[in-house]
Amino acid sequence: MSAVIVFAVFLLICTILKFLNVTSPPRPPRLLSSDSKFLELVLKYCPHLNETYVPVRLWGSSGHLQTIVHATVGRTYCPHVVPRRIAARQEDGATVTWDLYEPTGAPQTDEDYTIAVCPGIANSSESTYVRSLVSLACSRGYRCIVLNHLGVLPHVKVTSPRVFRYGQSDELHLMLTKYVEARPDTKLILVGFSMGGNIVCKYLGEPNRTRPANIMGAISICQGYDAVKSLQFLLEWNNLARLYLFSMTENMRSVIIRHKEALLTEEVKRRYNIDERRVLSAATLPELDEVYTRRIFGFRNVEELYRNDSSATYLGNVKVPIVFINARDDPLVHPDMLNIPQAFVQTNKNSLYIETEHGGHLGYYDGGYIVPRAVTWLDRTVVSLVTALANNNQ
Repeated sequence: MSAVIVFAVFLLICTILKFLNVTSPPRPPRLLSSDSKFLELVLKYCPHLNETYVPVRLWGSSGHLQTIVHATVGRTYCPHVVPRRIAARQEDGATVTWDLYEPTGAPQTDEDYTIAVCPGIANSSESTYVRSLVSLACSRGYRCIVLNHLGVLPHVKVTSPRVFRYGQSDELHLMLTKYVEARPDTKLILVGFSMGGNIVCKYLGEPNRTRPANIMGAISICQGYDAVKSLQFLLEWNNLARLYLFSMTENMRSVIIRHKEALLTEEVKRRYNIDERRVLSAATLPELDEVYTRRIFGFRNVEELYRNDSSATYLGNVKVPIVFINARDDPLVHPDMLNIPQAFVQTNKNSLYIETEHGGHLGYYDGGYIVPRAVTWLDRTVVSLVTALANNNQ
């Protein structure tokens, strides 16, 4: 074997080991809070937060693989949960749907609690990671409602010339208000994944928004906080960020194409000055948002849209108890963005920031050498945090 081949094999092995991040040891989550009583309460119901989070041995230390497995597989545990679908119309004619899941196990508290879930970008109640969380939560006695982002469900027609956007909170508000009208005695814990976490935090901090008084707390998972800065990082090639941005762009474009007959009619294109060819050929989310999203929603430019839609703009107004969860190796959320929730919890009571060394973007697969545990660390943690937030109000 020539020296060149030996060197090539050595380089390949080093590259694989670096990608797998095998030299990064498991660590307990980092917990940051300025409220010792709140932290004590959380740890009472979530004692595993003091323990080491051990990702899947072979590949779980790689944030990329955690993220890729989440995006392609979702969850190894995907139970069959049967919801009741509810729909309501907004003023502009948009049809908003959400799914209601009844509890299957004994309740954890004396009061009625409902978990309101806001999924990630282009996701819905039919996403496997949402279904696995809902199944676990229902087995612990919680009722769940899950927002279906506009345009995501292929068999639900779009009835207005728009779909969801990164920080649009009106659909979440409609779901919550309609639900509380039907169940005025229930209490709500909001849970947002990625884009959904951004929407939840923005909603809770919007200064002119009248929200249901039933909201008792919230959990934000793997959100990016500042869309302006996050998109700047994602446009770079560092840490494969541009590839993830390409995937998100394709997901968004596929939603538009799926409902093209409602979204790109001649009248809509003329009214909003939309060039269909540019929409279908946009290479990045900023390009797509420039030629479509910001025009539909009436923003002067993309930066104005992103600043308006970023939860960082509104976090200072959030008053309910809140927990943030982020992974240090999340390839979609740059580490600089994590300073935002850290600064928040240092100056706000009833708040907690949880940061894991591993987990990727919404992955958090743990246990085993190759095959992860059926129920992920994230699902177990979220349901335990809901119980802690519920007991925080006792």
